[in-house]
Amino acid sequence: MDEKMVLRMEHVTMQFGGVVAVNDLSLDVPEGKIVALIGPNGAGKTTAFNCITGVYQPTNGRVEFMGKTMICSHPTGKMKKNYLGKDAETYANQKIVDPAPDHVVELGIARTFQNIRLWKSMTVFENVLVAKHMRAKQNVFSATFRTNAKEEARMREETMELLKEQGLDQYCDEIATSLPYGLQRRLEIARALATEPKLLLLDEPAAGMNPQETLELAQYIQEIRDTHHLTVFLIEHHMDLVMKISDYIYVIDFGSEIARGVPKEVQHNKRVIEAYLGVAEDE
Repeated sequence: MDEKMVLRMEHVTMQFGGVVAVNDLSLDVPEGKIVALIGPNGAGKTTAFNCITGVYQPTNGRVEFMGKTMICSHPTGKMKKNYLGKDAETYANQKIVDPAPDHVVELGIARTFQNIRLWKSMTVFENVLVAKHMRAKQNVFSATFRTNAKEEARMREETMELLKEQGLDQYCDEIATSLPYGLQRRLEIARALATEPKLLLLDEPAAGMNPQETLELAQYIQEIRDTHHLTVFLIEHHMDLVMKISDYIYVIDFGSEIARGVPKEVQHNKRVIEAYLGVAEDE
């Protein structure tokens, strides 16, 4: 994979007490591609996303975004003695970099969640407008003395344009959580797009969807990738969706990589099949 890398994870380990949820994970996400991270339940996929987005500070490892170090950590304090992962000394001489989630969004990474997290008391329009404020060209002075009317008008106009693009404009005044499940998923993605990301992380976007909705979602993800010139990194259990839209796939089990490759390679990988289907014990 020689393309320009939007995201690179190097030897990332996330340890909680004596449990290693992500173990020495390294992967690349090339610009403009759709890359999937798959694995059985509890494999560590969402934990990996949380390490990328600043929800967790990884115990060890480094994450690059657009060619620059965004996250860097190594075992410190008691964890030096209790660390169970690999490469404990690799980053010991490097400065710890631990950005908050809002800073990660400012850099250009947006995400959705396995369980939809819309602002329940807000309308569809307000959910997207709030996200638009991440790129607002204003300061405390202009907000306090209401000198930012043009900026607010611009954001409201762009919010409505985004809702129209996503087919949600007819619901703009409805409470977000009153929408059907599939539309709530679409709204959550629209809210992420409002932050103008370079990289979009989707955590099980097809969860709870029927086969027709899943098919439509596959087309939708490809469309927003092309329309917004995005790179997409997703976690997903619907293998039909993964195999249909992914350019490259990483597979993890018990926090460690067990396979990587293009869809056809992964689909026929013996270790992947065993991880998903299990192996019958010899009698």
